[in-house]
Amino acid sequence: MNMQDLPFDADAALERLRGWVEIESPTFDSAAVNKAMDRAADDLASIGGRTARIPGTMGYGDCVVAQFGATGPGILVMGHLDTVHPVGTLEVLPFAIKDGRCSGPGILDMKGGCVAALEAIASLSRVGRKTPLPVTVLLTSDEEVGSPSTRGLIEDMAGRNKYVLVPEPALGAGGLVTGRYAISRYRLAARGRPSHAGQALKDGRSAISLMARKIIEIEALTTEDYTFSVGTIHGGQWVNCVPTLCNAEALSMAKRQADLDLAEQKLMALAFDEGGPSFGVEPSVARPVWEPSPETLKLYELARGIALELGQAIDHGSDGGGSDANFTGHAGIPTLDGLGLTGRGLHTLEEYIEIDSLEKRTRLIAGLLMRLQ
Repeated sequence: MNMQDLPFDADAALERLRGWVEIESPTFDSAAVNKAMDRAADDLASIGGRTARIPGTMGYGDCVVAQFGATGPGILVMGHLDTVHPVGTLEVLPFAIKDGRCSGPGILDMKGGCVAALEAIASLSRVGRKTPLPVTVLLTSDEEVGSPSTRGLIEDMAGRNKYVLVPEPALGAGGLVTGRYAISRYRLAARGRPSHAGQALKDGRSAISLMARKIIEIEALTTEDYTFSVGTIHGGQWVNCVPTLCNAEALSMAKRQADLDLAEQKLMALAFDEGGPSFGVEPSVARPVWEPSPETLKLYELARGIALELGQAIDHGSDGGGSDANFTGHAGIPTLDGLGLTGRGLHTLEEYIEIDSLEKRTRLIAGLLMRLQ
């Protein structure tokens, strides 16, 4: 079957996507994430999926698994429903359609791609087509913070399948992702010496000032081989007190694991503790480098051929943003990422998708589900 002939109801798909986007689901709000999982589980069950709920751990939300077809090694379609946008973002970034685009929090990263995968399965079911391999859908709850509670689940489920498809946002104008850079997160802690900011300012040592100086040093470590950025900072309790504590989080990224290891050495060298003010660095979650394997490149070639049948030309490459595909690709499981939608502004208040990519990616994913064996 040519995937161009697969029935696709764009209005119905957009309405489904609206329902997912309008349930805001920031990572750190497990109750909100669970509401999104409720909706996804209902939709997956409505198209014939045998669904199961996996309770969240470490304070994060639940995960949802849906199986289609027989049991056994097959295709794992993997996505996440948590987003970086806090509850209330819809007030400034509503679900809205204009000029071929559709906006909303998490619509590009990655609710749009998840809906495309669901629509692919549903469309094949409507015309009575069965995939050669069993299909399992896994939706997780903590990808945006490095998947600290779900990495084991991801690796376990991927290891029981032959292929992994990940509908994260497309690369550029529609490219696929066949590798991802290594990423590490670090917790930073500056400790100062307290004093009254009005009466005894000179007696104190500001932890905030120390952290500010260290942030400049950290970001100056960036080279062509690895990067550093500090994304969160919290310090002080009272404006009239010299702050004792200041905490921050840093992110480092490199194309090769050896470069990331070197970057970590440089960062750790900035720590000091001399009995007074101090600065500490603690490694947090990490994503290993995923370098393209011959098996992954075969997956890309299959996808490229399907895309050509659909009148589309797609390229591929490695991407700097991390995803759960880092884990599966690094483990040697044939993995194809970037199967999600095209658009811009992910992680910002200008996030949107190109509406026509919803149909394009639905057909492409459906083609992969029918050709993989």
